[in-house]
Amino acid sequence: MLSRQLLRSGTAIGALVREAEQAESHADFIHKMAIALKEANESAYWIDLLNQSGYIDINGYESIYPEIIELLKLLTAIIKSSKGNT
Repeated sequence: MLSRQLLRSGTAIGALVREAEQAESHADFIHKMAIALKEANESAYWIDLLNQSGYIDINGYESIYPEIIELLKLLTAIIKSSKGNT
């Protein structure tokens, strides 16, 4: 089910960010954040599909989608700035 895929990818983001907080090295931190970014991107995909398939209406979509876009931007910025600090 689409909603299960979203639940899996969406919860993985938080878990990976939490893991990154306890990273063993700077490279490990960047790696974990990059995986979190991939999971966030996957979540955006599932949200799009849920909207297109009618599982969520346009109001639900418009309340959720901007949040995942902001999260993508935030994770991207963290990764870029972390790579700049190596």
